[in-house]
Amino acid sequence: MEAIKKILVPVDFSDYSKNALRYAVSFAKLFNAKMYIQYVVEPAVYPADFSLGQVAIPTTDVDMAQRAENELNRLAEEEIGTSVEYEKIIKTGKPFMEIIEAASEIDADLIIIATHGHTGVEHLLFGSTAEKVVRKSPCPVLTLRDPIKGFKFTK
Repeated sequence: MEAIKKILVPVDFSDYSKNALRYAVSFAKLFNAKMYIQYVVEPAVYPADFSLGQVAIPTTDVDMAQRAENELNRLAEEEIGTSVEYEKIIKTGKPFMEIIEAASEIDADLIIIATHGHTGVEHLLFGSTAEKVVRKSPCPVLTLRDPIKGFKFTK
């Protein structure tokens, strides 16, 4: 078995993903691995105009990317600090596609991703980014659902 050297951790700034990030930090320390924390900005798409189809507004995406970068910097500083080597990745697009693409680009050994635990109608309406990542990932995926059994969050 190869060593785990690169771990991709997608975050959406929810409590679920913050807990997964905390878990990933401990995991990365254990394996002395480098972490890549990723946030995906979903483009703002407005309802279809019958002549043009759906229209994305680019200025909104630029503002969202800047806010995402600020929040990702703050999150990395608070949760990772200097305890683990890491890089930040911000992409724009469909989250599951961008996560899979990033994993391929960095040649990730593992993806650690939170699940929100949607079931029933909510799952049908929103789908599951984590589920799509598991199905299409180029590497193993560790999915975490709160509470994470046997894991206590400490700073």
